[in-house]
Amino acid sequence: MIDVEDSIVITRPIGEVFDFVADQTNAPRWQDGLLAVRRITDGPPAVGTKHVVVRTFLGRRLELTNEYVHYEPNKKITFTGASGPSSFDVSYLTDTTADGTRVTCQMRMEQKGLFKLGDPLVAANLKRAFAANLHNLKDLLETGAD
Repeated sequence: MIDVEDSIVITRPIGEVFDFVADQTNAPRWQDGLLAVRRITDGPPAVGTKHVVVRTFLGRRLELTNEYVHYEPNKKITFTGASGPSSFDVSYLTDTTADGTRVTCQMRMEQKGLFKLGDPLVAANLKRAFAANLHNLKDLLETGAD
């Protein structure tokens, strides 16, 4: 089992940060390796919202579908998905701080079979990616520049 978590404070109001992160179609603007995200359900983000995601990870192109299983405005989003031998849960939590909004990203991934042998490499790569992506998000939301 792989567990990764990181957080950052963004000097923007919680509603603005949450709404931006909750709309996964924004994610290619701040997540390295994310090539495309397309919402495949109608309406605004909510429990049951599904996306098709295309990304590269460790040199492989992955296409997967995820689904929101928890959606609490200005608090928490959780989505689940699977790709090949891996399944995952990702949560974004937001809370107000004296300096703006803290965004915490948590991921739990389970790989099956021989892929479990790669857990240390995958975990290290995810930790680096989380830190870089959260800094990208901060820069994007605080400066407005892609």
